[in-house]
Amino acid sequence: MPPFAFDRARHDRQAHERRDDRWRENDPRVLVIGGEHVATADGPALGWIAMSEAPDGEWIHLGEASGRHHAAVIVERVPQELNPASVRVLAPLLDPEQLSLAVHAVAMARWLGSTPFCPQCGALTEIRSAGHLRVCPQCGKHHFPRTDPAVIMLVTDDADRALVGRQRSWPAERFSTLAGFVEPGETLEDAVRREVIEESGVLVGDVTYAGSQPWPFPASLMLGFFAQASSTDISTEDDELAEARWITRDELAAGAAAGTLLLPPRGVSISSWLIEQWFGGPLPGGWS
Repeated sequence: MPPFAFDRARHDRQAHERRDDRWRENDPRVLVIGGEHVATADGPALGWIAMSEAPDGEWIHLGEASGRHHAAVIVERVPQELNPASVRVLAPLLDPEQLSLAVHAVAMARWLGSTPFCPQCGALTEIRSAGHLRVCPQCGKHHFPRTDPAVIMLVTDDADRALVGRQRSWPAERFSTLAGFVEPGETLEDAVRREVIEESGVLVGDVTYAGSQPWPFPASLMLGFFAQASSTDISTEDDELAEARWITRDELAAGAAAGTLLLPPRGVSISSWLIEQWFGGPLPGGWS
């Protein structure tokens, strides 16, 4: 089975070139970005422009891919003539290298846009290191991009059924694996156990790491696990989920094929990848 989107970086970030403006001398191709929207071209593909054509904005050095240098410039809104589109929508359509660059750009742009002031003294910070560092001119504090770890897990029981849940804001047919943020002072394995029992009431024993996926909306790192349940009774009384259920492979395949069970987008999320690893291959349909 193919890996999920964002499974690994496909470009060299060249961090050593961020300290000065040497990267500008490489005449990088430039991606215009505003929020989670980026410029696009037919294909679909990212819409790269020459540095001389780039609008004013904050710069991010992205690095090298396929022998070319790349950068991004942050604007308030991507001009309509550059065909803006959300990276969330583009993700399953882009080739891995283009997606790697886009995720890097979006993650950095969102961090830069959300952290203009120093949390230590409140002064307006200055952007350094080609968009990868903020420095406070008042207290001298250095602020680096933040990533919030989150666990996402496929839980199975002794009958090899999988546990899936539905958030209250989702349609009645949509289900996914369980997930939640890691708390301070908590191991990843304990975060899996805590989140599963909080959301479903199911106790978890063994926890096995499976893989990770950056999710820059806004700044999460999804850490995927397989977990073995030590109980099967479900309780969603704490309002974490609207519903949780155990399903067999046959039930999952039938529901997906009939459209009565909607699952995470194939190839985009680590959630769908975890489900496919357990299922043993791609499902016949029903992916949302």
